[in-house]
Order: sequence, then C-alpha cells, then structure tokens
Amino acid sequence: MKKALTIAGSDSSGGAGIQADLKTFSAHGIFGMSVITAVTAQNTQGVFAVQDISREVIAAQIKAIFEDIEVDGLKVGMVSQISTIEIIAELLKVYAPKNIVIDPVMVSKSGYHLLNPQAELTLIRELLPLATVVTPNIPEAEVMTKMTIQNLTQMESAAKYIYQMGAKNVLLKGGHLENDSTDILYDGRNFKYYTSQRVKTKNTHGTGCTLSSAITSNLALGYPLSEAVSLAKDYIIEAIEHSLDIGKGVGPTHHFYSLYQKAGFNN
Repeated sequence: MKKALTIAGSDSSGGAGIQADLKTFSAHGIFGMSVITAVTAQNTQGVFAVQDISREVIAAQIKAIFEDIEVDGLKVGMVSQISTIEIIAELLKVYAPKNIVIDPVMVSKSGYHLLNPQAELTLIRELLPLATVVTPNIPEAEVMTKMTIQNLTQMESAAKYIYQMGAKNVLLKGGHLENDSTDILYDGRNFKYYTSQRVKTKNTHGTGCTLSSAITSNLALGYPLSEAVSLAKDYIIEAIEHSLDIGKGVGPTHHFYSLYQKAGFNN
C-alpha cells in the first residue's frame, strides 16, 4: 500500500485540513499519516480560534514518520508561522521526499487569516522551491504575485510569475472567477487547461484541501502530474456534486461518495 503524509492544521468540524486530507487519502486507497501544525476551532460557519503547535513538536512528528515509514507523497497545507515553515523546509530538505504538493492556505472561506502575513514571504522563499506542484486559488495567487486576477489571461501571467518563484509546476485554480471554473497547470513551458461546469452548491468547505490531497494521492500511486490533476479534478467535482448539507453554514464535500454507492449506502 502506498503511503502519504499531510502536514497541515486540524479542522474540528472535519471538513477541511488534516481531516479532509486523511479522508481523501483513504478514498484513494492510500495509507494516510499526519503532522499537525495547528489546532483550529471551526465549523461550517467559520474559524473561531487557532492554537499553533510548537516548532519542536512539529519537528518531532516529521522525524517520527520519516525515520520509520517510507513516504510516497506529501502535502503541505496550513502553516501559519515563520518558525513552522522554516522547520518543515529544513526537514524536507533532509528527508527529500518525492511528490511534494504545496497548498498555500492563507485565508479561510469565512475570511479568517490562517497564514500570518509576515510568514507569506517565508513560505514563498522556503517551501515553493521544494514543490513538485503548488496549488493556489485566485485570492492566494493575488497575494503571492500582487496581481489582480479576473480572467484566464491574467491567470496565465500569475502562473508564470509563481513558477519563477521556484515551484516545478503551478496549478492555479479558477474557481473564484465569475463566469468560469478553469484551472491551469503550468510547467514552465506549456499550459494545460482543466475546464469543468460549476456545481451550484454552497457546500464547498475543504475543497482546496481535498483537491491538493487527491493530487498527492495520485502522484503517490504513480500517475504523471497532468493525469494526477485530471483524476483529482474528477474526484473533487463528484465530491462537490454530492456535498453534505451539514451544519448551518458552508457544508463539506462528500469524500467517500463513490465508495458509499458501491457499498449500497444511500447517503
């Protein structure tokens, strides 16, 4: 069995973060492992508190995994402090795992800043050069590039800019565009476009975490990046189409929909 590691924050409501990553790994037949960088108090209505895990404990978690278990794919999500980013980058350089997916989580859907603004440059400087692929959405790409992104041409320019920051590949997600939902993958030479119909639902909590961990899963399974992204897109679209109307706010996607159908479950 292939094994994947997520380094990210915990979502107490189970829809995003570590919990979404582990569900996604399991849905792909991957044995999931986790390094928790922060504990959040959140639900479908928002994020209400964050407690960062110390640099020492984060380092101990990473070492405990890599000194015992082979890692076939790795995803980095919420890393809110400079010291957190620095120790993760330091240890990833030591252990040199293959298939590193960086999801630059900066702001929650409810507007809560999950990345300390002072740490943004550290993330770009330390983690992007280690990334097999970085997966910003449009608001994150605007923060990273200081550009305004309102159409596909501007997305292409931003992807080129982020590529120059050091990532081997850039997947810029277009879900925030008003009339389109095209994602673009840039490898430094060519663009590949992934276009899908927008699913009409308010329940999209954890979609970014889920997509990046699905890409991680597919890379761990041996798929080339372009196919790993395509399969991950199919997975997240299905998960959104059958999202769960849980809570009073933005509900989560359904990570196990196809498996539940095969098992005869109706929910």
